[in-house]
Amino acid sequence: MKYNLAFTLNGSPVEVLVRPEDTLLDILREKLDVMSPKRGCDSGDCGACTVMLDNEPVRSCLTIALTVANREVRTLESFVDHEGKLDPLQQAFHEEGAAQCGFCTPGMLMSAKSLLEKNPNPTRKEIVSAISGNICRCGAYHEIIDAVESFVNHKGKE
Repeated sequence: MKYNLAFTLNGSPVEVLVRPEDTLLDILREKLDVMSPKRGCDSGDCGACTVMLDNEPVRSCLTIALTVANREVRTLESFVDHEGKLDPLQQAFHEEGAAQCGFCTPGMLMSAKSLLEKNPNPTRKEIVSAISGNICRCGAYHEIIDAVESFVNHKGKE
């Protein structure tokens, strides 16, 4: 049996037919062609599938799709402006070498963005805490933390 699911994705309304067992990650990648959330562990441990649900970071591999009905989902694709420029946080990741293989980068960016929307001036310890559920297989944690700190330190100077 399939159900009609309506929600907002990156600011636009979407409707899709889903099965009760479909996860948000399944729907995003397989039905809506949203490729930034990555399928890593399928158990919520790695954070590669992190998206924002009503401005809170969630593991889309653990989120049953039907639970997002009439809610707002944001993925890394929401960072893109109409000119295709990198978001300033993405630019900071680029400049600090925080995106090595890139597999964890979308989840890391979503976790960092969520923190920054709640706390525009986080401490290093708060940044570490915010990304602590995301695994970087390359071990670029210092560069990732430095990128978020760089963004925080330069955002007021643009």
